[in-house]
Amino acid sequence: MSEGFLRAGVIGAGVFGGYHAKQYARLDGVVLSAVLDPHPERAAALAVPLGGRAFHDLEDFLAEVDVVTIASPASHHAEQALAAIAAGKPVYVEKPVATNMADARRLAEAAAGAGVIVACGHQERVVFQAMGLLEIPEQPLSLEALRHGPPSDRSRDVSAVLDLMIHDIDLALAISAAGTWTVAGTESHTGPDGVWDEVRTELVLDSGFQARFDVSRHAPARRRTMKVTYPSGEVEIDFVARTFRNTTPFGLDPDFAETPAGRDPLGASVESFLDAARGRSPRPVVTLAEAIRALDAALAVEAAASR
Repeated sequence: MSEGFLRAGVIGAGVFGGYHAKQYARLDGVVLSAVLDPHPERAAALAVPLGGRAFHDLEDFLAEVDVVTIASPASHHAEQALAAIAAGKPVYVEKPVATNMADARRLAEAAAGAGVIVACGHQERVVFQAMGLLEIPEQPLSLEALRHGPPSDRSRDVSAVLDLMIHDIDLALAISAAGTWTVAGTESHTGPDGVWDEVRTELVLDSGFQARFDVSRHAPARRRTMKVTYPSGEVEIDFVARTFRNTTPFGLDPDFAETPAGRDPLGASVESFLDAARGRSPRPVVTLAEAIRALDAALAVEAAASR
């Protein structure tokens, strides 16, 4: 891909679409060219102040961009990513990358066949990198993750597993070398529309690593914590306060929140995607294969909750 200016496009003019559009508008070497949304007025309200144009036709949109972010509702991610790949456009897909494994496999096959970079928006991975947690040489023994938030109208097309838990599943898999898992038990509660809003579960990996997850979209306040236990100690993280406690002998960066990546994980993730799209780096922060692995585990949790 050219080292010159990249024309970036964003699909979805909601909250996350706005975040991505502003990232592209601020970066050197990138111009926000287009925003696609089924509501033209929303697309224009986001695109025009940032120097872009509003679109409602996907084919016309793809003709005007070099790279694409997909920040539409999750149920549209796969079909829109497949269209971008077919057009030869590197694509950054907000999580989840798809909502079923059949679509995920189609994405993997299409991306491999076209040689197109696909990144996925698990931005918490940037936080782990900034802390230094991905460099700990020990394999973890256990992980406990809690991710609670108040009710929201966003992401009602997927369960709390694909909306919230998948972040922590990705982090658990990122720090473990184990290959396969089983779901040890799941408890779930649905909202008034029948969608799972509270889910607790445990994954046991083939190494013996146990990962327990607790997510809720009906909590009184926002809480996001994690405790990882290693043979030599523990790391406890508060993602909201952006602090941690470390009793392992491994040095983590106590000032990670003040690093460029720590201050702006989304920005670091988008820049990594653009570097990979330009051939400057071998991969984005989270690859398509990693996003599919997290999706596979999340869908296993949903299957357990359905039984």
